[in-house]
Amino acid sequence: MTPTPVPSYKDLLWPTLRAVRDIGDSGTIEEIVERTIVLEGFNDEQQAVPHGEGPGSELAYRIAWARSYPKAIGALENSKRGVWSTTELGRSMTEQDVERRHTEYLRRLREARKAKPPTSQEGGDESAVEPDSRSWKEGLLDTLLSLAPDQFERLARRLLREAGFVSATVTGRSGDGGIDGVGVYRLSLVSFPVFFQCKRYKGSVAAGAVRDFRGAMSGRGDKGLLITTGNFTAEAKREATRDGAIPIDLIDGEGLCELLREYELGVRPIESAELIPEFFADL
Repeated sequence: MTPTPVPSYKDLLWPTLRAVRDIGDSGTIEEIVERTIVLEGFNDEQQAVPHGEGPGSELAYRIAWARSYPKAIGALENSKRGVWSTTELGRSMTEQDVERRHTEYLRRLREARKAKPPTSQEGGDESAVEPDSRSWKEGLLDTLLSLAPDQFERLARRLLREAGFVSATVTGRSGDGGIDGVGVYRLSLVSFPVFFQCKRYKGSVAAGAVRDFRGAMSGRGDKGLLITTGNFTAEAKREATRDGAIPIDLIDGEGLCELLREYELGVRPIESAELIPEFFADL
């Protein structure tokens, strides 16, 4: 059976803008990706295609391009905190408007390059804009994927403690049913155990992984945290919050990068962020 292809970024320009409008004209990157997937009905197979050798999915990468070009033509804008919103122009544009302005934008770029050849990088029209300044995150995720298992475990424990856990114990061993560890999270005067699992994936985590993790927790606790260096399919996100089942909190690669930046674990938050390789070498 021929795999279902992932649409090009050009085919995602209008769906991405429509997704932002559909969630109230502003949203985080995760919300926009999730809504685009739902509106376009992308299946698990399409969501699982990795982006080259990188940790993210090809679909998320192309949606990132599909955010950057509407920004270039004045339809979207984004804050330093990663919240994207429509402009007055973006709220009134039609699909034909997006196509026309995108074509005009690329034409102006080609004319500008003929007048003044680029001195930095080659690569065609796609080099004109950067998708969400993701380079530091891609570098960070590559670093996380290269860590030895014990290094990654130490990082996970440290992150949980920085985030408010009063203890974090790695229990990942044969017979644990997929549970990597348990921590005690303190919220004001109340504390409770949270089971966690870390998946170092390059692609997407599907709904089955969420169900398996919940099954491993059965009878042992009612709070779960699933962390991945990749991303979660739309079905996995729905499964995590399914009515009548133990809720599972999800942290994808994008969220993991932001947490490491927030707590300055291996990331120096100057302007956007700067990777600190020696931090990971010392884990």
